[in-house]
Amino acid sequence: MLQAHSLLWHYLWIGPNALLLIFAAILWRRGLYRIYPSFFAFAILSSLGEFTVYVADLASSVTPEVWWRVFWAVLGIEGLLKFALIAEIFGKVVDSYSAIAKLGKFLIRAVGGALVLAAALLAALAPNDSRFGIINGAHLLQQAVYLLETGLLAFIFVFSWYFGVRMGRPIFGISIGLAISACVQLATWAIAANGVLPPTNRTVLDFVNMATYNGCVLIWFYYLLVHQNIVVKPLLPPADSNLDLWNRELERLLQ
Repeated sequence: MLQAHSLLWHYLWIGPNALLLIFAAILWRRGLYRIYPSFFAFAILSSLGEFTVYVADLASSVTPEVWWRVFWAVLGIEGLLKFALIAEIFGKVVDSYSAIAKLGKFLIRAVGGALVLAAALLAALAPNDSRFGIINGAHLLQQAVYLLETGLLAFIFVFSWYFGVRMGRPIFGISIGLAISACVQLATWAIAANGVLPPTNRTVLDFVNMATYNGCVLIWFYYLLVHQNIVVKPLLPPADSNLDLWNRELERLLQ
């Protein structure tokens, strides 16, 4: 059952992305795409990208080298979308502090863009006839994206806790889904890289990653579309907190 191109394998690859497209349609219908534009773009474009990779994997006319090029391109686009989404998350968390939000979003997007550009240069410098160069470049970009994604999300969680700023239910749901997916990807990569599993059983790790992503999509459904009647009093930092002082100083510098 846990074999490539089995029924479960097809479902775990197609299912989450189909659900994510349905999710994007619901966001559009409810007008939530205006509140979370980066997440809306991520839901649509990342799903379409995964469908492209899936079709390329099934098409007999697509050579392994072409498939890895398609995979690399989709991975690069997905990486940019994730960094834009994380920047949006940070902006929502510090929405009351406009200067900090503006600077933080700029830095996150700049780091993400620089990472993807660096990976593109590495791939361009690889020999044209080297399939392994393309594969190594794709793996390098993939792990770099997940590592930086995990670090940025961890920073946002710690930042929010330390300064007593509530993330809000939808933003928390988006963040925790991304964090779980990234952490599991890094864990399975570490298992594969250290030879814990024999090569014949490496497909199990793909199933773990795909099943985890399916769960993360369901988390997004729950936190963004299921309403709770519990009213929670916002926890805001005092007016003279360090965060407020930093924001005023940044506003002064930006002016």
